[in-house]
Amino acid sequence: MIIVDEALAKREREGKPIQFGLVGAGYMGQGIALQVLKYGTGIRLAAIANRTMVQAVRAYQQAGVDTIQRVSKVEELEESVSANQYAVTDDPMLLCRARGIDAIVEVTGTTEFALRVVLSAIENKKHVILMNAELDATLGPILKAYADRAGVVFTDSDGDQPGVIMNLFRWVKAIGCKPVLAGNMKGLQDPYRTPETQKGYAEKFHQKPRLVTSFADGTKISMEMAVVANATGFRTGRRGMYGPRCNHVKDAIDLFPMNQMLNGGLVDYILGAEPAPGVFVLGYNEDPIQQQYMNYYKMGDGPVYCFYTPYHLCHTEVPLTVARAVLFQDAAIAPIGPPVCEVITVAKHDLRKGELLDGIGGFACYGMIENSDVCNTQDLLPMGLSEGCRLTHDISKDQAITYADVKLPPGRLCDKLRSEQDAYFA
Repeated sequence: MIIVDEALAKREREGKPIQFGLVGAGYMGQGIALQVLKYGTGIRLAAIANRTMVQAVRAYQQAGVDTIQRVSKVEELEESVSANQYAVTDDPMLLCRARGIDAIVEVTGTTEFALRVVLSAIENKKHVILMNAELDATLGPILKAYADRAGVVFTDSDGDQPGVIMNLFRWVKAIGCKPVLAGNMKGLQDPYRTPETQKGYAEKFHQKPRLVTSFADGTKISMEMAVVANATGFRTGRRGMYGPRCNHVKDAIDLFPMNQMLNGGLVDYILGAEPAPGVFVLGYNEDPIQQQYMNYYKMGDGPVYCFYTPYHLCHTEVPLTVARAVLFQDAAIAPIGPPVCEVITVAKHDLRKGELLDGIGGFACYGMIENSDVCNTQDLLPMGLSEGCRLTHDISKDQAITYADVKLPPGRLCDKLRSEQDAYFA
């Protein structure tokens, strides 16, 4: 932030703002538009693509923009961008192909649709910023490889938990502590929640019941921590993580197995702790002199110290993430190699042969984080690929579903790329 804000101010003074396109104009997309258009410096939201253009128009209008171009061709969008106008379309590929757009922010929460957008953006040499842990946890490593070959940045966004965790992880490492656990903080974990149980809460905050369900049933935090695992090399100590309950984040120092933390590091979470909804990193330093200083700073006796951020402000950090990618080629958080953790598909209730799985945040299944070597050995079905799969066997409640238990929908790009990812990192 200290570097990025000055760099953006310079772009503003020079009249050369970063131009980016937004794919998805739901609750979070509208928040991003509001942040950039009302409070952004040196950065412009040049265009919004959404399945229903009325939502894209609303995102601009509620941020105070009334003059909006509706475009259906790349040439029309390019003219709009060069004239510093604002455009909307129902075709996200226009944003990916148009000259003058530096980066694409993808915020749909989908897998198949988002994958096509991301691949097109990379092919057209545009940086990609995801607010889509579901896609990243499922196909992030191979997409990072594609981005590297194209010379562009592939990253999840700061402000969302994975990005905030990674900022803290890098800082803890920079001050001389060895990160041994990257952690999330959660208030509720009930794998049997459904869109019906979460309907009221979703309506209260103008969100979709399936999205809210993915938070409550543990799928979302598993996706987020798989993203963190793939960016740090840390593993989960057990399927689903430990997730101990405690009163304050500082209690986390004593709640996880020391041998696992020191043997490669853990991703995990704590439940019901203050100050929620933050993130934390446990750092290790056995230097006795440094421990004296840390004790003086009221950090405890060591050798494990708890560093935390008490909040995450999702949409507010997106413009800064775009700037990091475009101006400094710096990813907020991205895979560093092959998958370390995955999110598997687990039955919420007894399922019958022939049933169609309804995917993330649905009635049929919830997601659990698992180490990738276990997933490969047991041939477990990724939760990000589960939607539309038809069961070929009965499945018991809380049973993990394998590829052998389902028939995949035909012709999906996500399955093709998943096979490519498996082969690439084999």
